[in-house]
Amino acid sequence: MMVPYSHVLALAGIVFLLGMLCTVTRRNLIMVLLGLEIMLNAGALALVGASLRWMSMDGQAMALFIVVVAAAEVSVGLALIVCVYRRTGSVDPNFTEPAAPEKPSV
Repeated sequence: MMVPYSHVLALAGIVFLLGMLCTVTRRNLIMVLLGLEIMLNAGALALVGASLRWMSMDGQAMALFIVVVAAAEVSVGLALIVCVYRRTGSVDPNFTEPAAPEKPSV
């Protein structure tokens, strides 16, 4: 029994909205990054559903690329979050601290 394409798209839309809600409402950079990952997974789900609908492997290949990009994004994002935490002591995206001006070396 195949799942209807409209159900796959509805599920992908709901998952995307949940990821967007997580990205917009959280006050923690790690949770914002998690919301972005959920949105990428929703796009991959829609592509896999479309590839099954039209019996083409193109959507599944694109979903594989999305997973690879998501893995790279997580590694770079977590490295940036660790860097921000070390500098500011907080992972709050709204926390801003004025940067000290660079002193020129003579």
